[in-house]
Amino acid sequence: MKAIRIHAFGGPEVMKIEETARPFPAPDEVLVKVFASGINPVDWVIRSGGNGALKSYLKLPMTLGWDVAGIVEACGSKVTGFKQGDAVYGVPNFPGDGSYAEYCAGKATQFAPKPVSINFNTAAGVPLAALTAWTGIFAHGKLQQGQRILIQGASGGVGGFAVQFAKAKGAYVIGMASGDNLAYLKQLGADEVIDYRTQVFEELVHDADVVLEASPLRDNRERLKAVKTLRTGGILVSVNTDHPFDDEVMQALAEKGAVGALAPNQPRREWLQEIAQLIDEGKVKVLISKVFPLDQVAEAHRESETWHVRGKLVLEVRKQEENI
Repeated sequence: MKAIRIHAFGGPEVMKIEETARPFPAPDEVLVKVFASGINPVDWVIRSGGNGALKSYLKLPMTLGWDVAGIVEACGSKVTGFKQGDAVYGVPNFPGDGSYAEYCAGKATQFAPKPVSINFNTAAGVPLAALTAWTGIFAHGKLQQGQRILIQGASGGVGGFAVQFAKAKGAYVIGMASGDNLAYLKQLGADEVIDYRTQVFEELVHDADVVLEASPLRDNRERLKAVKTLRTGGILVSVNTDHPFDDEVMQALAEKGAVGALAPNQPRREWLQEIAQLIDEGKVKVLISKVFPLDQVAEAHRESETWHVRGKLVLEVRKQEENI
């Protein structure tokens, strides 16, 4: 099969299309015929050598990509709930052989039936970012109907899903982004929008039940500002799990009776199923910024690394005429 492989860490030029062996699913895994793969910041972080939290898990050579939509090609002996030919979306094993390939394998619990209302290209832009948002606001933030949530980085891949999930659950949503993305946040359903470049958010937001840090900024001084916006007993959640809260942030949280949580992605089938239902009901939209063919993966990474992508970038592994 064809796959995008790396044999050394570095810039986009280290990614090469190669012929490699098709993976064989373990008893608890499915083998997926890949139609499309989402492109996420973690892809190029790993391509360049990883961060402190990831380095010890990375082994070369490897196939990048942890966001996939395709068709089940084969099931492991212990897999239930799927059969050959099922259209699925989900997250391959991390950091095993990834989804920038014609086939990938992953634990069956990390996949769910693809939303029927969107094609494979669009579905490939969902799993990793959507699960990160879901894990952050519900598993760690414990967001409830009627609560107030401030979402930093609300126009990005994770933030855009977080805005829509929070609205679908009946929360009051305040989204932060640059000025040229504020109208987009309104379209997603945000009740209030804040331009982080020109407005002082810690003076505008008060008594938030949850703050979700979904921006790429890793700065504990900004987190201190976010703590000021929380109500007593509120929760500050960050998806930037490689950047722990420092002592000053922890002290500020303690003084407010608030909680801080780092939220690593949890790829659960039941959450993917609920997300698919929200998409098929029209309550959540999936914005795909651009679709790249496999041989333009370096260009796709360069665009992702700008941090100025609205929505998701997708790598089309199979031709559009096959991508129903």
